[in-house]
Amino acid sequence: MAEQLKHVYDKAFIAKLCDLLEKQTTFDSQAFTLSVFNRDWESFELKQRMYHITQQLNKFISGDYQQQLEVLIPVSTQFGGFEAMFFPDFVEQYGLDDYAASILALEHFTKYSSSEFAVRPFIEKYPCKMMLQMKAWTQSEDHHVRRLASEGCRPRLPWAKALPAFKQNPSIILPILEALKNDPSEYVRKSVANNLNDISKDNPDVVINIAWQWKGKTTETDWIIKHACRSLLKQAQPDIMSLYGYQPPNHIEIIDFDCTKQIEFEGNFSFSFQLSTNQKSMGLCRLEFALYFMKKNNKQTKKIFKISESNIQQSTKFISKTFSFITRSTRRYYAGQHSLGIIVNGFEKRKLHFILGKKKLAKN
Repeated sequence: MAEQLKHVYDKAFIAKLCDLLEKQTTFDSQAFTLSVFNRDWESFELKQRMYHITQQLNKFISGDYQQQLEVLIPVSTQFGGFEAMFFPDFVEQYGLDDYAASILALEHFTKYSSSEFAVRPFIEKYPCKMMLQMKAWTQSEDHHVRRLASEGCRPRLPWAKALPAFKQNPSIILPILEALKNDPSEYVRKSVANNLNDISKDNPDVVINIAWQWKGKTTETDWIIKHACRSLLKQAQPDIMSLYGYQPPNHIEIIDFDCTKQIEFEGNFSFSFQLSTNQKSMGLCRLEFALYFMKKNNKQTKKIFKISESNIQQSTKFISKTFSFITRSTRRYYAGQHSLGIIVNGFEKRKLHFILGKKKLAKN
């Protein structure tokens, strides 16, 4: 994903940026372009390219920080999505000592991309003042700004530096999430759920209490807490399993369990099994499979994947799945013995082993 995204910063993109900057100020587009596409450019990954563009903007846009913002703010409206995140990054890199101007800029830039990363150094430097601002943003008419109120203070935001103080004590975040729990925007509510899921990894009791308080209040809060409790459900946390009605599957057996015994490197792995009970129906079932991946140190690490959640009315049910072992940027696979477990309502009922072959060397 990051590999594909980094190519958005091509010559056409920079040419568009230069054209817009020239309309706002005296700007040397040719020198800027040469400075962006320097000899190190091809080796830069996505974030490195973004930071590099930010640094060149600071170098080539004349004036002090506030004057530079006056140039960048109107230009930013012509860009959107992840590709435009160098605008809030400019604030992060050069505006930390100018709180007032930077907060207005971050609020503006997030409407077109996202200031979720850039806001975090401000939270660390100005914790009380910044969290009051985040609470104020929950009342914004713009759903991007309301999302920033939650997304920016996630304790474990992916691709960002964690916020240790909030991992230790998330209480200052909770009024923000409370204010957004019935937000009309799904985009905002998803951020609330993800923030709570972050909190659950360090303070599970906080999220368990919220889940019991919010469940059944509205359709919006029911969706939020189900998404927020996904890590706790994978852990089969007893209070959360009880909240959703999942009982120990003592009456359920796994039969006809089979899997691919040996697969080639980057091949597909298939498995199947049948659920069976001596009762009329199996009832409410959360089905998952666990893969125990062999790591570089010859030890296994466990990863749980969801199959389904349903109220199974019959006494038997056949399940088959396929998993791809193609190497991804987020996961690397190692040859050796791996294992597969089948989980019903948090209980691992059966386990099998299989072998992932070694990577084949390319022939000359």
